[in-house]
Amino acid sequence: MRCPACANPDTRVIDSREAEDGASIRRRRVCDRCEERFTTFERSESARIQVLKRDGSRQEFDRRKLASAIEKAGSKSLHSDEIDRLIEDLETTVRQSGLSEIPSQRIGEMVLERLAERDPLSYLRFKIVYSRIEDIDALYDELAALVRRRQEARDRRVAEQIVLPIAEPVGASPRRRRR
Repeated sequence: MRCPACANPDTRVIDSREAEDGASIRRRRVCDRCEERFTTFERSESARIQVLKRDGSRQEFDRRKLASAIEKAGSKSLHSDEIDRLIEDLETTVRQSGLSEIPSQRIGEMVLERLAERDPLSYLRFKIVYSRIEDIDALYDELAALVRRRQEARDRRVAEQIVLPIAEPVGASPRRRRR
């Protein structure tokens, strides 16, 4: 690793730790010439994901570009670490699918799915830009659909929390009390 201060190619690793929940390695390094200390992050590189744009062109998947789009749509309650986790989850899903090329529309849908769960206001802002919503009726319909989805998710969570009584085993006789 080249030193950022003096461009010396000889540097030593003095500390290594996992970062980003094991997705990368954080290394503290020191330059052998100028003794400058600096940090590097190393991430294993698998096949690069190509994004098929609406106009038919292809671009390499760019986390920073997606993060910028989400930040612009995001409300103040959506923090940068949440955006990073959202993108990490999305990228992991794409990599696990085995696809080397994904349409930009699908990436937009995946972002919307994750934003709907985390931050409904950011979801609406992203949806307006992503779907190019210009009609107030279309926006109203999207808002109604979001409210319906959130209510269904709430109902599912409540149904999962309902504890059903455990029935007594068949053939078991009640215990007699001693007097």
